Amino acid sequence: MLGILYDVHANLLALEAVVTDARRKGVTRWLLGGDYAGFGPWPLETLGVLDTLAAEVVLRGNGERWLVEPPADRPETHEEIARNRDQLGEERARRLYALPTHAELDGMLFVHGSPLSDVDSFHAEPDEADDRRLLDGVHGRTVVFGHSHLQFRRPGPDDTLLVNPGSVGMPLDGDTRAAWATWDGDFTFRRTEYDVQGAIEAARALPGPMGEVIAYRYEHAADPEG
Repeated sequence: MLGILYDVHANLLALEAVVTDARRKGVTRWLLGGDYAGFGPWPLETLGVLDTLAAEVVLRGNGERWLVEPPADRPETHEEIARNRDQLGEERARRLYALPTHAELDGMLFVHGSPLSDVDSFHAEPDEADDRRLLDGVHGRTVVFGHSHLQFRRPGPDDTLLVNPGSVGMPLDGDTRAAWATWDGDFTFRRTEYDVQGAIEAARALPGPMGEVIAYRYEHAADPEG
């Protein structure tokens, strides 16, 4: 059975709970879909756990790309990205940046956001024109992606199936439990309880304003309003 983990975001408590749960359920193979060590309290510890999984596929998300290419249109993230890069060190940051953006496994296409972009992802509700744009010419395939932190699956245009396993470390669908998926001939969406309060306290101890944003996301599984 394949365990599919996306968007861990340095939430060690969520990751450890998911790995334990997954092994109990019979997961012996792993796919990691990007955004591992940024915007959370435990970047190095999280990477340490992920390294032990010996995953068959490890993709680059926008978080890994931003370590080398901070987004010009998101200046509010620059302080946190710089802190994360300092924690990881230049060599590790470069290794994460060099990860692949697309992968084939078990006949499926895995990406971070979409075949087009690591920051432009499919919505939970169909939009045929936008779906076609994001598929970037892909047809007749199962496409697995993350980035939006929303767990869903639905048909897409051109005989595609779109699958988002959700976020391990920072769900944004109103359910604070860690979200992930398994594949064993079909997809099963999973949710795992973890110590959310412990993660909130660790996030609030982070320097700068981003800590409170992260804590809010842990507590409410949603973005702050306003």
